[in-house]
Formats: sequence, C-alpha cells, structure tokens
Amino acid sequence: MNHILKLQHTLDALFGNGTSKFLPKDVEMTFSRKTGRIRTVSHKGKLLCTLRIDGSLAISTYFAQMLLQNKKFKENCVVINEDAAPFVEQGRSVFCKHVVTCGKNVQIAGDVPVLFKNQIIAVGRAILSSEMISDFHRGVAIKIRDSLKSRNEEPTL
Repeated sequence: MNHILKLQHTLDALFGNGTSKFLPKDVEMTFSRKTGRIRTVSHKGKLLCTLRIDGSLAISTYFAQMLLQNKKFKENCVVINEDAAPFVEQGRSVFCKHVVTCGKNVQIAGDVPVLFKNQIIAVGRAILSSEMISDFHRGVAIKIRDSLKSRNEEPTL
C-alpha cells in the first residue's frame, strides 16, 4: 500500500472524514530499518506526527493547528478556560474542572488537541472519555505530551 494513502486513511479514521485533505502534499517520511514501517512524518523540517505501534498517531501542535481547518476535527478537541491555559502551555496536565467544552470523539488513550481561544496550545493523551470529562469535576482529564512553550524553552544546566 502507498505510504501516503495509508497515512490519509489513518487520519480520516482517527479524526473524521475529510481530515486528510489538510495533509500537505510534500511530506517527508522516515522509515524503520527493521520493519519498514513509517516512523515519523514531517513537513519543511517540522514534525507533523509519529505513527505508534498500535496504529494511532501522535500528532504535534503544528500539525493539529493545520488540521483545525476541518470542522469535524474540533470534535476531537478540548477547550479549556483561562485559568488553566498558562499551565497547559508549559506542559502541565488538564484537569476536568478546567474543561469548558469537550468534543464527542474524545476517547480514552486517544490523542487530544487542547484549544484556548481557537488556538492549539497543547496535545496530549486522554485519561478519560468525553462523557467522563463532562461528568467529573475532579481529576486529570488529559496528560499533555507536547505543548507550545515546553518545546521553545532551553534546558537549564
């Protein structure tokens, strides 16, 4: 199977039909030497996503912002309030009480982009499903994997 086609089908399956239209045409892929599978996908030197062994994608904040142009993609996102935004930008977890709206496609262990003022500020893995996040008022909803400020900061020695 064509690797681009496989990536497009994976995007449509995970984030809704039509999401693959926003995948750039000129993507570079790196492959595993042992298995020949796609490891990473990048565009103009910026990482878009990494393919996991279980078939899911670990998307970057850069790629999530590109996919946000699709209306169906917002059903996979979580919108947070102003109190939590600075902490989430630094890579801290999102708690249930800080979630303003939650898309209906948020599933446990799925990748979830975190929105604040219609901008992607972080991407993480959901600890709870969309129904649980809206029902609970305590506990961690999303564990952040990639955020805007965590990448830009230099490590201190």
